Amino acid sequence: MPVVLVVCVALVDPDGRVLLARRPEGKPMAGLWEFPGGKVDPGETPEAALIRELKEELAIDVAESCLAPFTFASHSYERFHLLMPLYVCRVWQGTVTALEGQQLAWVRPQKMGDYPMPAADKPLVAMLRDLV
Repeated sequence: MPVVLVVCVALVDPDGRVLLARRPEGKPMAGLWEFPGGKVDPGETPEAALIRELKEELAIDVAESCLAPFTFASHSYERFHLLMPLYVCRVWQGTVTALEGQQLAWVRPQKMGDYPMPAADKPLVAMLRDLV
């Protein structure tokens, strides 16, 4: 089974809310909420991939020094195994804007469990609740 490396981030605003993005129609797992991020391209570091994805998906600029490694998910799906580092970021430049048609929500950590998420993301929620 192939291992797929995907990187994601918990963007935390000054009020302690975390940004979740809803996967748009037409994508796998459409309608589920997830942490922003995406696949790491060959030869790319997880941090560089996350900086690129945040610019492409949310129109924000993030410095690598503002990405704090937090934890990771390791989850087997039917056709691949997902390895997903999760970073925490509290500082970025620009206004968070949905550039790919995704719905966005700033959510209090205690309420993240109310949002349906992919199986790999769910264990990260409890850890984030303890941090934020």
